[in-house]
Amino acid sequence: MEIKRDFYLNQLIDGLDNNLVKIVTGIRRCGKSYLLDPIFKNYLIEQGVKEDHIIKLDLDERDNFIYHNPDELNKYVKDRIIDKDKYYIILDEVQKVEEFESVLIGFLHMKNVEIYVTGSNSKFLSSDIVTEFRGRGSEIKVYPLSFSEYYSIYDGSEEKALNEYYTYGGLPLSVLAKSDDAKINYLKSQKENVYINDIVERNNVQNKEELEMLVQIIASDIGSLTNPLKLSNSFKERDKLSTMTDKTIYNYLGYLQDAFMIEKARRFDVRGKRFIETPQKYYFTDMGIRNSFLDFRQSEEISHTMENVIYLELKKRGYNVDVGSVEIREGDKKKQLEIDFVANKGNNKIYIQSALEMKTKEKVEQEQKSLLNVNDFFKKIIIVGDNIKKSRYENGIIIMSIYDFLLDLNSLEY
Repeated sequence: MEIKRDFYLNQLIDGLDNNLVKIVTGIRRCGKSYLLDPIFKNYLIEQGVKEDHIIKLDLDERDNFIYHNPDELNKYVKDRIIDKDKYYIILDEVQKVEEFESVLIGFLHMKNVEIYVTGSNSKFLSSDIVTEFRGRGSEIKVYPLSFSEYYSIYDGSEEKALNEYYTYGGLPLSVLAKSDDAKINYLKSQKENVYINDIVERNNVQNKEELEMLVQIIASDIGSLTNPLKLSNSFKERDKLSTMTDKTIYNYLGYLQDAFMIEKARRFDVRGKRFIETPQKYYFTDMGIRNSFLDFRQSEEISHTMENVIYLELKKRGYNVDVGSVEIREGDKKKQLEIDFVANKGNNKIYIQSALEMKTKEKVEQEQKSLLNVNDFFKKIIIVGDNIKKSRYENGIIIMSIYDFLLDLNSLEY
């Protein structure tokens, strides 16, 4: 069964002939390779590209380890370019190649090639490629399946689908597993054998157990403001003999972000129009991986899970997402109100609150309060967990269900 990923396919199509290296990034097992082959490869063939003009190498495969040598890779590709027609080079997990930057720069000098690479670690993008390519690379960041992609192959109600999505996330092979046990076993296996081991080996982490405990602490408290010092104190509360310092935790958080397991949302002072450097929030890029660290014990705080899913959907749609902070005065005291998300794309800004339910007048007033204290006229939306009809309050604030938000890609244009 093929799951369509048209959002990312269209980005690849839009980038044809732009003379840039297309860099497809994202957490391992999110579908980067499948996006390029067969989805994008089939598109090229449908457009008349000959299959022998698509040069593909999976650098993760044992048979291709020889091409981790840059000279061998360079020779392999160039030996297959035998005419002046366009060739499409697809290199999966290119960071495994020694000095891969120089190889790709050499390919860029060829007039009849398009270059596509994937990577599962952001450091190879942020430090290596950006430094070497200086505007000659274009990133396409791939996330696990969105809920709309997930629901497109789901046989059941929206409510049941969302509950499963909250639990098992959107990694394609997890979604395609036939039973709950199969999904759980797959996710636990990936957690241990792929994600954690990869981070430990790549960064020479000496204490694997401490790294896992850090992920568990973040997983159990997603959507909460924190920083390395606060997390270090959490370690000491669990184990008085813990030697985990805030500096070590800072490094570990960086490793987790480099591997695309978590993302950091900075706080933004809406009135002062400046970032507040600490504390921040951390969200998981896949709820299934998050829950695997908690042994799939169901959290009573579904509101935080819903908040994480909203954050992911905004990021998948191309928004820059921050956590909003609004200072108000009540009597002679100042108070900070939080806006769950400030989403920006170009000149467009949207303020968004996540509320599991709003069944009382007091709850409605609570969720609206921070939005009403924003002194601008950008769109303000409250997303609720109930399956309600989209509407607008007299004060202009829009209220919509999580289902409308996730399933309608144009939901924010209301």
